[in-house]
Amino acid sequence: MSFEVIAPMQGKIVEILVNAGDTVQEDDELLILEAMKMENPVYAPADGVVKEIKVKLLDHVDSEEIVMILE
Repeated sequence: MSFEVIAPMQGKIVEILVNAGDTVQEDDELLILEAMKMENPVYAPADGVVKEIKVKLLDHVDSEEIVMILE
């Protein structure tokens, strides 16, 4: 089963804390999204392995955009 990690708001990716292939636990921080001059962590929705990272550092994302896929 795959899980999509989505951006909770629009902003800029300022840090990516995992790599493809990393094992993560539910609620682990995956990346940091800067929005309205605040850094907002994006958390893993479930346990899994990072299958794909769909963004890169300094990318601008929209609210509800898929940023990562866990398997």
